[in-house]
Amino acid sequence: MASGYILNRGILTFGIHYQHVCRNVLLTQTREKKRWMKAYTLLMERKLKIEGPPPPKPRSQKPNWDYHAEVQAFSSRLDETFSLDLLKTAFVNPCYIESEQDRRRSLGVDSDTVALVLGDNIQLHTQGKEFTGNFLSDWYRASFPSLPSEAVAAVVGHLTSDAVVCHVARNLAIEELTMSAEFPVPDKVLSSTFLAVVGALVQSSGPKRAGLFLRDFLVTQMIGKDLFEIWSVMNPMGLLVKELSKRNIALPEPRLTRSSGAATVLPLYFVGLYSDRKLLAEAPGETVLSAEEEAARVALRKLYGYTENRRPCDFSVVQQPPAHQSMSSG
Repeated sequence: MASGYILNRGILTFGIHYQHVCRNVLLTQTREKKRWMKAYTLLMERKLKIEGPPPPKPRSQKPNWDYHAEVQAFSSRLDETFSLDLLKTAFVNPCYIESEQDRRRSLGVDSDTVALVLGDNIQLHTQGKEFTGNFLSDWYRASFPSLPSEAVAAVVGHLTSDAVVCHVARNLAIEELTMSAEFPVPDKVLSSTFLAVVGALVQSSGPKRAGLFLRDFLVTQMIGKDLFEIWSVMNPMGLLVKELSKRNIALPEPRLTRSSGAATVLPLYFVGLYSDRKLLAEAPGETVLSAEEEAARVALRKLYGYTENRRPCDFSVVQQPPAHQSMSSG
């Protein structure tokens, strides 16, 4: 009985002491955001909507930029051995030199100081463009020997177009290092810079390494591409007849194999091409004529070895560079 009284008295004493201590504690509420932040954010959003986004700035106009270190990092990132002087020259376009000289003249600089001691990339661009075209042509002729010269020219033209080359150049951060009069760098200038980098690689490491560079970054842009999306054939049946005649194969005979929904707004026809009672190809179409043309394209893909289920290219085998390029580099 006495022990229970002592325990209750202790608890009561502790509660009184706790209440006395808590009276002296001042509880303050803190806000995570300032009161002016909401009005300021709304004002900035309204200003951005009216004025639009700010113009893009090149990386060289931002802090912590070291051009020499960036050029060295570019060479190391690609695991290529460049001559730094050639690589820096490859990034200098003639339009940059002209704009810089005009800017100095506008500032009243004398004629002796206006001239820049910089070489442009015209020579490297010419060499890189020639090497790229020859290498891609030789690579596709070696990989697809049945492909006609018109198709090879169409594929090479697609891979060397400004759209494809600029896509590769931007993903390799060549745009950030390009010295151009305008920013963002125009596609023509960026494509010229990429080919100049190829020319610098040919002179620095030889045509073999430059060929591997083109194979890894340009040839791979054809993955998932259909041949006839790039090579436009107006008369696929006539081309098929020509190819079969070269190979002494009987001419194709189109036959309607099956159809569905002929009396509806969405008809579907399947046409098969037979040669000597053997099925060459079969394809669908909304009309009999379109199905016949598509079947001819399927047969041409089989003849050229460019089908969708073809064996992937063996990138472990190094293609030999063009003979005239290897001789000139040596």
